[in-house]
Amino acid sequence: MPNRIASLYRARLSKEKGTIRKEWGGKLSIALCYPNSYRIGMSSLGFQTIYHLLNRREEVVAERVFLPEGPELSLRLEEGKGLVSLESLSPLQRFDVVAFSLSFENDFPNILRILDLGRIPLLAEERDEAHPLVMAGGVITFLNPEPISPFFDLFLTGEAEPVLDPFLDLLSGLKRSRSPRKEILLRLADEIPSVYVPSLYRVEYNRDGTIRERIPLESSARERIEVARLNPLCEAPTISAIRTPDTEFAGRILVELGRGCGRSCRFCAAGYVYRPPRAHPLPEILSSLQKAISEEKKFGLMAPSISDIPGVDEVTGFILDRGGSFSVSSLRADGLTPEMIENLKRSGQKTMTIAPEAGSDRLRKVINKHLSEEQIIEAVGRIASAGQFAVRLYFLIGLPTETREDVNGILDLVKHIKHRLVKESATRGKIGQLRLSINCFIPKSFTPFQWFPMESLDTLKEKQKRLKKSLSREGGIKVNFDVAKWANMQAIFSLGDRRAAHLLRLVHEHQGDWNKARRFSEFNPDFFVYRPKDLKEVLPWDFLDHGIRKEHLIKEYKLALKGEESEPCHPGDCIRCGAC
Repeated sequence: MPNRIASLYRARLSKEKGTIRKEWGGKLSIALCYPNSYRIGMSSLGFQTIYHLLNRREEVVAERVFLPEGPELSLRLEEGKGLVSLESLSPLQRFDVVAFSLSFENDFPNILRILDLGRIPLLAEERDEAHPLVMAGGVITFLNPEPISPFFDLFLTGEAEPVLDPFLDLLSGLKRSRSPRKEILLRLADEIPSVYVPSLYRVEYNRDGTIRERIPLESSARERIEVARLNPLCEAPTISAIRTPDTEFAGRILVELGRGCGRSCRFCAAGYVYRPPRAHPLPEILSSLQKAISEEKKFGLMAPSISDIPGVDEVTGFILDRGGSFSVSSLRADGLTPEMIENLKRSGQKTMTIAPEAGSDRLRKVINKHLSEEQIIEAVGRIASAGQFAVRLYFLIGLPTETREDVNGILDLVKHIKHRLVKESATRGKIGQLRLSINCFIPKSFTPFQWFPMESLDTLKEKQKRLKKSLSREGGIKVNFDVAKWANMQAIFSLGDRRAAHLLRLVHEHQGDWNKARRFSEFNPDFFVYRPKDLKEVLPWDFLDHGIRKEHLIKEYKLALKGEESEPCHPGDCIRCGAC
């Protein structure tokens, strides 16, 4: 290994606290890959959690691999060396297993880059006994793994805690007995209900391009793959295993307070695939914080809906009373208690983020947001009166049934919010900054909106242009729009089936040139994105079983078309969706 890359890795490791190093002898070796840079990968609490869960087993050695960038990538290209692990500088192809942690569809092209740099054949069918097993876990694998299925030997679907140990027990035994590759895959698929082996199925299509059926090719191929779920969250909360200054959350320990959200927003995949909503027990949270606060004083508290966590004010007060500080992500406007605002102020948080999502009460009913304009304005008023916070607002454009009036409603709502900020800040003489993040709606699997098409690029760009022009006249407002083109690419892999893998491989072969890849594609990806789906249609992800009844999603879809809201989740007290 050239000294320059080794020196770069040693410098990176020297900044870490909590790194795990193991001897390889006789152990199952796993290259844990994050398909993006070190800085982004080490900001993922899920990635860090898997690293800890793997390495707590004596017979397993797990080392990290990231997508090279900057100086590291230049060195690799210059020296023609393959990709290696961070801890021991071991080549990727030397590991027994190459395991990807997948969180975002936009990282899909990076999967192929890592395999290529690691000198591992891209397609599962091209690998033999000399190659590692290539697998993946993470939320993408139980949303829609089909667009990347030709590149993987297997997926381990669902939450890791209840399924990882039995999976490793079986895999370690099969590896020790030197079982052939095909036998390993068949045994895993047969004995672990959450394992999905794509090669055990053939997909056939109708003349119109829709899926006719999935045909199992072996007796061990289950008709439905059971997505693993840990319920309740009885263990200590997930917490950063490794701390390093080279992350998006430098000097901050991430702590998971809960999973899932019971608000039932119809566009939100996390609100459905992580059902039922669960919180870690308060005593376990406080115990973990007590242990961690002796090492680090700054915490990032994580949950889809922080304000819905039982005892969250006690949690934040606990941190502050011990000389620590904390930050949170987005907050529900109707969940902003005076205690939470005061604790955020004491903690030194400078920005408060709320998500109206839509510009009108009508459209917020369509998406089941359970949030009125009056509640949003009042929340901003409470924030502004408490101190000089910057306020960030999240909006979506291109939502189902959205009209020109709904888009104009974003401008009207922002004007009202700005007026309230000015009014509440009058005594201080300085208004808190107002920031907007306006993103394109992308339909997601396992939501009531999975049957809706994405809006066309031209329409989305026109809405962005109109909002940008109107908001620029207001002054004092910072606006950020996502790139409609990249939202479209994400939608292809959110909604596509196995045929989308061909486009992904073309993107890789043409070094990231999406336009050229689309020209050479044998299949038009617009079929996945811009076509309304029939409610009886077989969808690419229908074989995954989250416990959510499709009939419930259809009911929510029809309520959305009527502009009617439905009740939020009441875990344990209702059986509407089937997850409880």
